[in-house]
Amino acid sequence: MVRRILALWLPRLPTDARTRGPATDRRALPLALLRTERGRRLVVAVNRVAETAGILPGLTLADARALLPGLDVADATPEDDARLLDRIAGWCRRYSPWTAPDGTDGVTIDITGCAHLFGGEAALLADLHRRLRDAGFTARPAIAATPAAAWGLARFGDADSRRREALDALPMAALRLPVATLDGLAAVGLRRIGDLHALPRAALAARFGDGVLRRLDQAQGRLDEPVSPHRPVEPHEARLAFAEPIATADTIAAAVRHLLGTLCAGLEAAGRGARRLALEVHRTDRRLDDAPQRLTLGTSRPVRDPAALARLFGQILERIEPGPGIETMILTATETAPLGAIQAALDGEGDDTGLGELVDRLGTRLGERAVLRLVPRESWLPERSVAPAPPLATSALATSPPGRSSAAGLPIARWPDDRPRPVRLLSPPEPVEATAPVPDDPPLQFRWRGALHRVRHADGPERIETEWWRPRTDRGADRTGNPRDYYRVEDRDGRRFWLFRDGLYRPDMPPDATPRWYLHGFFG
Repeated sequence: MVRRILALWLPRLPTDARTRGPATDRRALPLALLRTERGRRLVVAVNRVAETAGILPGLTLADARALLPGLDVADATPEDDARLLDRIAGWCRRYSPWTAPDGTDGVTIDITGCAHLFGGEAALLADLHRRLRDAGFTARPAIAATPAAAWGLARFGDADSRRREALDALPMAALRLPVATLDGLAAVGLRRIGDLHALPRAALAARFGDGVLRRLDQAQGRLDEPVSPHRPVEPHEARLAFAEPIATADTIAAAVRHLLGTLCAGLEAAGRGARRLALEVHRTDRRLDDAPQRLTLGTSRPVRDPAALARLFGQILERIEPGPGIETMILTATETAPLGAIQAALDGEGDDTGLGELVDRLGTRLGERAVLRLVPRESWLPERSVAPAPPLATSALATSPPGRSSAAGLPIARWPDDRPRPVRLLSPPEPVEATAPVPDDPPLQFRWRGALHRVRHADGPERIETEWWRPRTDRGADRTGNPRDYYRVEDRDGRRFWLFRDGLYRPDMPPDATPRWYLHGFFG
């Protein structure tokens, strides 16, 4: 495929940024932007009205005011202009995913394979120029086979040469050479790019250095010049530009299904599955300062089934506001994972596709963080013995070799089988008033939330202590670090509880340090 590069030049970006907007009469006023250099106020940018009056960059403010007393001035803000140019480069993604700011006043767009989506290169240029003009920017776009040629044509070519790629007639400055080199070339009569063809390359390199030949070769395509994108281009992306804007729910859903089919075909060829998807929607009335509408969804495991992904998007497509119409949609797999061919048994055993789709639907509707499962974690403290994990992440248990970690990144462990644990834990444990015959005995009765429970059976204690290697600030509910004595008790109504005494009795302890009792969980 022949490479095609579009160069966009915004010669009055700093002044256009200050005069564009609803108050169009501001464009009719002369404006100059200034910077302070060695105590002098110098003009660095002017709008068309000021330039027509003879105000040029490099003049001092006093000289400019002498030529035009009514000149309006403002401080130049290069940082704000750079951020605006970056937003314009992001806006240009409507034409191609491969866009990048070029210097301080241009954007480079690789439109290879994209122009037909807009009716051809001429229609794409006209659409780009019209939108920027309506937004209040002076713009000169050009298309060529190389970035260097497009750059020169945009800045030095007339309307016809920008269409014909007439490089030879352009001034030598179109090769992006240093001023000293341009002066040297002009001194020997070399003012146009075409003048270089009649000279031996060795003589040019000997007289002016390798820079002239390198720039000439870049412009003519003999030396490659890569374009670094405005932001990383995802390897799996599908774009759809509409001949006529769409606005109905049915057409939007059909477009998403088409994009998913294209995207999943590429994922299958790469042996990957999508873990996170992003859908960008560009409306016809989107301005440069507006971010595109964006929908994102995640999956619990790699997926490349277009029908399953379409069902997930069907739950959130109603959030799209089409307005006067949507002209471009971009679907990107922002996160992928390996996914090979899956063969289920003939009777369907081992195929948990349905479970995965259920988890994904719940996560899309409720939020990904709302759908979790608990897996064992290596700790004797009950409140630390489980940890949240993704719902379908595989995690090995006690049968795995020691020292291994689960797929969820958690230590491999499980609660001991020989020590009963309650099915429900309170977080945090709730204090109770307990009565015991002697300090180290199980309670005879306890009061919890105002209700008195008389103990009929008790079993214990089971002593549990905080891991000594954990810092006190990381101990959660067990910041005291006291040992706990746990008891399994059953009251006279047959209800079973898990109580513990926080700390140990000592004969010499003060009254305020007496161990307290807590209810931590329920059995059955």
